[in-house]
Amino acid sequence: MKRTITGLRWWIIALVCAGTIVNYLSRNSLGVLAPELKTLLHMSTQQYSYVVAAFQVGYTIMQPVCGLIIDLIGLRIGFAVFACLWSLVGCLHGFASGWISLAALRGLMGLSEAVAIPAGMKVVAEWFPNKEKSVAVGYFNAGTSLGSLLAPPLVVFLSLHYGWRSAFAVTGAMGFFWAAAWFLFYRSPADHARISDKERDAIFSGQSAIGIDAGKRGIHSVLGTRRFRAIAQARFFAEPAWQTFSFWIPLYLVTERHMDLKEIALFAWLPFLAADLGGLFGGYLSPFLMKHLRVPLIWSRIAGVVLGAVMMIGPACIGLVASPYQAIALFCVGGFAHQMISALVNTLSADVFEPGEVGTASGFAGMAAWTGGLGFSLLVGALADSIGYKPLFAALGAFDLIGATLLVILMRGQTREPGLKTA
Repeated sequence: MKRTITGLRWWIIALVCAGTIVNYLSRNSLGVLAPELKTLLHMSTQQYSYVVAAFQVGYTIMQPVCGLIIDLIGLRIGFAVFACLWSLVGCLHGFASGWISLAALRGLMGLSEAVAIPAGMKVVAEWFPNKEKSVAVGYFNAGTSLGSLLAPPLVVFLSLHYGWRSAFAVTGAMGFFWAAAWFLFYRSPADHARISDKERDAIFSGQSAIGIDAGKRGIHSVLGTRRFRAIAQARFFAEPAWQTFSFWIPLYLVTERHMDLKEIALFAWLPFLAADLGGLFGGYLSPFLMKHLRVPLIWSRIAGVVLGAVMMIGPACIGLVASPYQAIALFCVGGFAHQMISALVNTLSADVFEPGEVGTASGFAGMAAWTGGLGFSLLVGALADSIGYKPLFAALGAFDLIGATLLVILMRGQTREPGLKTA
């Protein structure tokens, strides 16, 4: 009999976080290289927005499909297969010869990388009791920021020393190694040989405390609930900020703040460090509010979302500051605020849907989110050269306030806690 591993669920979430880091490192390579690729591949700002949009379209379409697939075939095989696919496509980016071929490759990457959030949320739903879910999401969601944080220094180093193609090859190939580790180590808590009986019982008993829906429901039943619409609309309005940070910060710093590639390597990672802290803060804020202020579970998540939305007023004011370093500081406020929102809204999917439904619910909510991000990226590409970035950044602050307001309105009466009304 194999020896059990103490706190195995935290090792599992660390492995998910590592996969998310690899995922976001490969996708953010494009944003870091955007100023260089615009020159080398003779792209206009609008053509670059089409390249970004190709990824977003693929990602948007595929998120619910990924959610359905992992609900059907399981996390172990599904996550590993998709990781191999995105790794292969990432390596092939080095063969792009113009914006059209680059856009085609980005579209394929979007199709394969869309698995990350639905899979991560399904892991949280399976492996964690309700009281720990927001903390677990904070840790796995930190991978999105860590991947984005590592991209500027690593990609710039590879590009300056070995050429831009090497940056795509290295960041792409990392996924193959992670996929192997995932396939070898991951099992569900019911089947994992290294989990103790005590930890398994704690997970399952902690999940049953607020579960209300017996059995697995159909897709239409999941999508027809008010709580799904609440989560989807909140994510729709929040996602444009993160997509802007991921794909447009380096280009903005070059065109508007006149930084060079080395300065981007030095400073462009800071908003993502702040984002890591925001995701972790959001994860711990919820149990703090429950324990010390007696805030109910669902509303402890929503309170953090509202706080993050108010903080998004900071990056909305980026166009008002003169110094590029002040602009980066406000980007940091935005990164912190957004990931706090993201961690808590994503956790709601695991709170209000059964584990067998989480991949589906999270995937379709992600589709709504990326529809918002896609639309805003195309807007940036069409307007940035004519009206500048100032009004576009201002819009991001308004979006999060709208999303938080809709979340509060739609989640009233939709909690899954005992004795309370449900959809």
